[in-house]
Amino acid sequence: MSQKSGVSKSSSTFHFVAGLGSGTFGAVLLQPFDLLKTRVQQSGSHSIRAAVKEIARSPNAVTAFWRGTIPSALRTGVGSAIYFTTLNVIRQRATALPFATVPVTDPLRSSSSLPKLSNTANLVAGAFARAFAGFILMPLTVIKVRYESNLYSYKSIAGAAKDIYRTERIPGFFAGFGATAIRDAPYAGLYVLSYEQFKKRLSSWHFQSLPIPYEQISAGMGGSLSATINFSSGALAGATCSFISNPFDAVKTRIQLQPREYRNMIQACRKMVTEEGMRSLYDGLTLRMARKAMSSALAWMVYEELIRRAESTLHRRNTKGHV
Repeated sequence: MSQKSGVSKSSSTFHFVAGLGSGTFGAVLLQPFDLLKTRVQQSGSHSIRAAVKEIARSPNAVTAFWRGTIPSALRTGVGSAIYFTTLNVIRQRATALPFATVPVTDPLRSSSSLPKLSNTANLVAGAFARAFAGFILMPLTVIKVRYESNLYSYKSIAGAAKDIYRTERIPGFFAGFGATAIRDAPYAGLYVLSYEQFKKRLSSWHFQSLPIPYEQISAGMGGSLSATINFSSGALAGATCSFISNPFDAVKTRIQLQPREYRNMIQACRKMVTEEGMRSLYDGLTLRMARKAMSSALAWMVYEELIRRAESTLHRRNTKGHV
């Protein structure tokens, strides 16, 4: 077993911290996209411009665009931490299964030090990890969506939580979980699969374009190059999977905001299509694609870079210790 995989195999705490940091950073930076998506989806309005104008009319426009940042950062930060930690555990366990792994013939061509799994293993690992994290974080998700919406006049996160519990009890905190799980599990599975494939393709294209033979390269892939490949792969995978899963996101938002009117996934979907047409299932698509592409790219780039740096440091320490 190589020294390079030491961090990935031994430190769940490090993966938790790396996921927390990357998720929180992306959530804070991209909160306006999330806010606008919620406003567009809540009423069937298809106008992003109208939502922007409405928010801009607030007394403090800058603060208004970042409304809901705290619950969003908590949900995304903790969710990313749980997701990356769970995903790492699953992927490490999968490396013991011959059918779940693929051989690494050129490690210097890779932008990642994470386990290399088969397409099926990546799909299953990503889906299970996301579904688990989504269930744990569902109460924060409901609070976040309600707090961002102008259908409720919540003044604080605590006030939102109290009102949900008072009117709907515990089930209220898990409103829309069915739609969320159906949206997130396939999305995450497809994302991990697409992300790994995009990394492989982009790395291959880069080395094929080099003016000198690969055999003459003595050093591995540099940090800036690996970060660029990981960021690009994350953005491409995020945009692709967002388009596929957007109908579930639109339905989930309606259920969470108006649970009495939209009771479950099937009824909500029928109601939206009947009253507003198929286009309602793609409300907020542009915003979600942009937000998901950027957030996924940032989260995975930061996460993988932290893992790469930690493993590089560990490798140097181990090398010095054996000198």
